[in-house]
Amino acid sequence: MSLAPKSFLFEHDHVSGVVTITLNRPERLNALTFEVYAELRDTFAALDDAPGVRSVILTGAGRGFCSGGDVEDIIGALFGRDPEGLLEFTRMTCDVVKHMRRCRRPIVAALNGTVAGAGAVLAAAADVRFAAESARIAFLFVKVGLSGADMGVSWLLPRLVGQGNASELLLTGDFITAQRAYEIGLYQRVLSQEMLLPEARAFAEALARGPAEGLAVTKRAIALEAHMTLEQALDHEARVQAELMTHPDYREAYEAFKAKRAPTFQ
Repeated sequence: MSLAPKSFLFEHDHVSGVVTITLNRPERLNALTFEVYAELRDTFAALDDAPGVRSVILTGAGRGFCSGGDVEDIIGALFGRDPEGLLEFTRMTCDVVKHMRRCRRPIVAALNGTVAGAGAVLAAAADVRFAAESARIAFLFVKVGLSGADMGVSWLLPRLVGQGNASELLLTGDFITAQRAYEIGLYQRVLSQEMLLPEARAFAEALARGPAEGLAVTKRAIALEAHMTLEQALDHEARVQAELMTHPDYREAYEAFKAKRAPTFQ
């Protein structure tokens, strides 16, 4: 799978291990096209085990993060598809989220301006969301006559903000402010526009310095254990933690502590 997408900006800092994906149609508030969806799907699939990648930032150029599917390039074009073609499209959009959640590398969304529709789902599919004060968000699918359940958001959102808040957002499709999104736990930090990318990058770099395998196991456990009983979760964590105790990173952390230095994880 390609790590040289053409429909958005892709930067891999080989020193820090941080990849930055920047949606790059600022004149259209980074509205998504068929090509962008397909390349996001393929890129996140490839990032799962791409050499030298330790964390990912997802952001947007210009005055908005992402306004969702492009009105003409996608919404208008879909009227010309038969039911099989429509299902092909919706499955492709769902595959973007599937590969974001399967990607073992932590994903930090840096959001500003408009965060709407499919753009809001991309934000929800990230592991952590940093937002500018301008980052209003709406899951506006019902506003265009569709279900609020799109691209897996009816699975993702209740786990982030609770069933009541998720129901309000998905049933109304209304925008909420960055402050409100922070209050309900959807955003982890709200920052000035000037500090958004620097803070997101600093956080991603800190994650990149961490134990990659330990972070990957953590991300997977957060997803898996949502479906487990407590006893099943305890069994899972006992097994994966015991396995990680044989990993060189565990020894490195111990040696670094004794030497009073920062660890250098694999």
